[in-house]
Amino acid sequence: METVLVVGAGQSGFGVATSLRDKGFDGRVVLIGDEPGLPYQRPPLSKGYLAGTAGDAQLRLRPEDFFAEKNIELIPGRVASVDRDGAKVVLEDGSAHEYDHLVLATGSVNRVLPVPGSTLDGVFTLRTKDEADVLRAALESAENVVVVGGGFIGLEFAAHAGRPVTIVEVQDRLMARVATPEVSAYFAALHEGAGHTILLGKGVAALRGEGRVTEVELSDGSLLPADLVLVGVGVEPRTRLAEEAGLAVANGVVVDEHLRTSDPKISAVGDCANFPCVQAGTATRLESVQNAVDQARAAAAAIAGEPAPYDSLPWFWTDQLGAKLQIAGILTGAEKTVVTGDREGGKFSVLSFRDGVLAGVESVNRPPDHIAARRLFAADPAPRFETLEANGFDLKATFASTRG
Repeated sequence: METVLVVGAGQSGFGVATSLRDKGFDGRVVLIGDEPGLPYQRPPLSKGYLAGTAGDAQLRLRPEDFFAEKNIELIPGRVASVDRDGAKVVLEDGSAHEYDHLVLATGSVNRVLPVPGSTLDGVFTLRTKDEADVLRAALESAENVVVVGGGFIGLEFAAHAGRPVTIVEVQDRLMARVATPEVSAYFAALHEGAGHTILLGKGVAALRGEGRVTEVELSDGSLLPADLVLVGVGVEPRTRLAEEAGLAVANGVVVDEHLRTSDPKISAVGDCANFPCVQAGTATRLESVQNAVDQARAAAAAIAGEPAPYDSLPWFWTDQLGAKLQIAGILTGAEKTVVTGDREGGKFSVLSFRDGVLAGVESVNRPPDHIAARRLFAADPAPRFETLEANGFDLKATFASTRG
């Protein structure tokens, strides 16, 4: 019986296992996860789960009986190595598991703040349920909370922390890596209006304290009182297994358009995979639920004998302080933006153009715009600036005109 072994039981690993069954694959499907319990989703950890409005049941991707019904074997444990010659993986407990096809869905790990004091008590990262549990408990008694990093995780934590926090960001604006200046400015005003202090262009030189953090020293020498510090300075792909197995690695496990690695018997999906992105026009590694889910489906289809080039549209989302930001497309390299809607009223979209072609759309509290944008991108090719201008930069009207 053919065996597909999936290393990593997060969103992408779970997606490969379930998609294989959806495709009619009748061999063994084995899912190895290095966290205890059932596979769960991560986005609520920095939102409802942190705030206490979502519990364990809302985190689980499926209940326990689902895996029995789908005949998906769950094996807890950490993989120590991949033996490509023997077509097997070896766990840290010494057990070996053979495969006909291996899928690496190892995800990513939080970057460590490379400064003195980063290991003090009271300094946290947020990626796993265990980390969220400890962080949630620590918030109950914290008085001075500092967030290092103004990206999605840091801002979502601030939005759901239930108290004023200080946000330290080394860039000159929030969400600089993923959003346009117009959207960054809107969310900065939103957080300041909620009582948060935002310090831009400030690096962290050290975290200070005797055993437990008490201060954050900034790059300009100033000190911030802190008894809880959340570090959200990005992630790195987990590529150790791939590197030690001799697979091609470059900012992630290098895969082709079918998500196959340099070894045709091994695929990689999700946060750990560096793939040829059609929308970006270059090799790209994405960290999003959409990418994890869609790559899982594509990899499963290829394993099941239905290969097709992976070309799904990237999209992202975040909820902060009553505002939902939805992003469709890739903003990198855009040189022109157009704002539509009611920015002052908090319902607007920003259209970004690269080489005169629509490259990305950010929608704040405008779900219809987000849906229309995804439809426009699906109707290849994406519209040019002149086409949108002729339709008053109305996404729905532009989509209707392309179908007419």
